[in-house]
Order: sequence, then structure tokens, then C-alpha cells
Amino acid sequence: QVQLVESGGGLVQAGGSLRLSCAASGRTLSGDAMGWFRQAPEKDREFVAAINWSGGYTRYADSVKGRFTISKDNAKNTVYLQMNNLKPEDTAVYYCALGGPLPAIATIYPRYFTYWGQGTQVTVSS
Repeated sequence: QVQLVESGGGLVQAGGSLRLSCAASGRTLSGDAMGWFRQAPEKDREFVAAINWSGGYTRYADSVKGRFTISKDNAKNTVYLQMNNLKPEDTAVYYCALGGPLPAIATIYPRYFTYWGQGTQVTVSS
């Protein structure tokens, strides 16, 4: 059974940094896509970043380019989201997700991801 466990959320002041982690178990990751999405209250879930497990691509939402970095540790089956220069509008529950061998263009759509973590809250105060 595939499980995704996120950690690293919290409360931070604007301009600060956080690093989210997502550990995957129950499946050997190969050419899979892993993504980060977020959902603020009363808003739809939105794409943040994605990475191909074979190293084929990384992709970012325009709103986080230059501030967030997605990376992976193959040995630990873990994907990270380093978030710098955080803004109040980044406040949301952040979810990691695992899909199959998705093309980069598909990774912005939550419906293409099969497995989801439980979410971790990120709150940025002004």
C-alpha cells in the first residue's frame, strides 16, 4: 500500500523559509511524477511544483518561481519543497502527490495524481 507522509509545515513570518518533506513508501519509484499542491480556505487546490523521479523535469507555478525549489532524495524515497521568501499568500495546506510517468504538462492537474499525503499546514504571518 502506497503511503505519502508530509512534514515540515508550521508558522513563519513573511520573508522566512520552510522546508517540506514527503516520504513515500510501498512502491519503488521510477519514472513517476511527484508534485506539491496547496489549498487555501475556500479555494481550489492549486499546483505548486512537480518533479520527475528519473530527473526528466521540474516544473513550478509562476507564483512560486524563484522562491520555491523541489528536489528529491532517491535513497530515501523522499521529495522536498524548499520555500524561501515566503509571503502571506502562500498560507495553505500543502499536499504531496504521486502519479505515474506523467508528462510535465500534465503535472499541474490534481486529477492525474493517484496517491496523496495527509497535508501539512503552512501559515505565513505578515
